[in-house]
Amino acid sequence: MSSSSGKRKEIYKYIAPFPLYSMNWSVRPDKRFRLALGSFVEEYNNKVQIISLDEDTSEFSAKSTFDHPYPTTKIMWIPDSKGIFPDLLATSGDYLRIWRAGEPETRMECVLNNNKNSDFCAPLTSFDWNEVDPNLIGTSSIDTTCTIWGIETGQPLGRVNLVAGHVKTQLIAHDKEVYDIAFSRAGGGRDMFASVGADGSVRMFDLRHLEHSTIIYEDPGHTPLLRLAWNKQDPNYLATVAMDACEVVILDVRVPCTPVARLSNHRACVNGIAWAPHSSCHICTAGDDHQALIWDIQQMPRPIEDPILAYTAAEGEVNQIQWGPTQPDWIAICYNKSCEILRV
Repeated sequence: MSSSSGKRKEIYKYIAPFPLYSMNWSVRPDKRFRLALGSFVEEYNNKVQIISLDEDTSEFSAKSTFDHPYPTTKIMWIPDSKGIFPDLLATSGDYLRIWRAGEPETRMECVLNNNKNSDFCAPLTSFDWNEVDPNLIGTSSIDTTCTIWGIETGQPLGRVNLVAGHVKTQLIAHDKEVYDIAFSRAGGGRDMFASVGADGSVRMFDLRHLEHSTIIYEDPGHTPLLRLAWNKQDPNYLATVAMDACEVVILDVRVPCTPVARLSNHRACVNGIAWAPHSSCHICTAGDDHQALIWDIQQMPRPIEDPILAYTAAEGEVNQIQWGPTQPDWIAICYNKSCEILRV
């Protein structure tokens, strides 16, 4: 920490040239306050922008901007906390793409397309990059499947791209569209993952035994489940949110099908959930009521009545929230064209 830390602000704001949807904190130790932002423009031409906070001037600036077909449904930096892999990020939309970050030029390394024999592409709703083995990425699609990709990252030789991918496995995960996928830290953190979808279920899979899956939860009204997030410290807990729901459901995999808590202070639909990177009992949620809420769930299974912190974004519905894995004191939110990081 530099000597300027004494005059550090509590909130930093960046206004992008376009409406924002997807967003992700960089994980590399040498890029502390770096985020990737994805535009949400309802046409083919969209953008991804990499921004970074200058801690001396307290200003965000764009380091790289590149074109992206269609809005990104998710952006994620390679989960490389030691900085040993190439500086990569991935995006999902029509396909999964992997990019090598640069300033100012970010280059696409590869497009991973699993429907080789068809002109039709089934858009990807989400993906997750495995933290224990960054050579694994899992994608979810509206075609009811999840695909696990093996990624090879070599060192660049001149201008030759050495990032490539192959399909390790593709499975029919749900009866309808799959909306989210996330690897669990259980059992070594490499082989277990869960997915949610339009059939209203949370299902858990093990890459070592893909012939069967476990239904952890089914929404009572079969409302589609849109988001899924595993607790970062205790792999027994995960959170999910249903379409148009004002509450977040916390589940315990040891007690299937019965929510262990419901976080229901939002006054409009919830758009995002993010667990604390450093604590098993803190989670933040964000919604159309312009609010970002932080909850302490230590009291479970007793009801969790109120959040411990609330932040209101005066100008807009919060459509994205991320808790920085290497920055546990900071939460990032997106609304309209703005990205803000908030010190917690």
